[in-house]
Amino acid sequence: MSTDRPSAKQVAILLLVFGGTLAVVLTVGLLLREHGPGNMGNGLLQGAAFGLVLAAVMGWRLVRRPERVTTFERAWSQTGDERDDAVLTRALAVLGLASFPLTAVAAISIAFGASVEMCLALLLFAEIGVGALAFAVIDRRS
Repeated sequence: MSTDRPSAKQVAILLLVFGGTLAVVLTVGLLLREHGPGNMGNGLLQGAAFGLVLAAVMGWRLVRRPERVTTFERAWSQTGDERDDAVLTRALAVLGLASFPLTAVAAISIAFGASVEMCLALLLFAEIGVGALAFAVIDRRS
């Protein structure tokens, strides 16, 4: 059973967390731009901006059109029912199990001389893909 509307306290906490996250991301990103290797700061700022925009869109959809949100949005925002929570929990368990071999492959590739940056980027993309695929399969089957 989904909740209808967030309370004023929930909205205030959400805005506080969002603002705090934004401040930390900007601080770390700007420090990395100044002192980090290569364009690491730019990558962090772009990735974080993309993630924060997606989170804001998800929050807007939850408030404006709660009847049209997806299972993932309900589960991730903790506004869904037991089924939504179970799907997210099972998908995260699959991702956790898959992360060990994926990380081992990345470490072995780095040991054989592959580019560290490329291996870590591919590791991140592989983990995102495994998580998305696991969520879609588990959502479809249950």
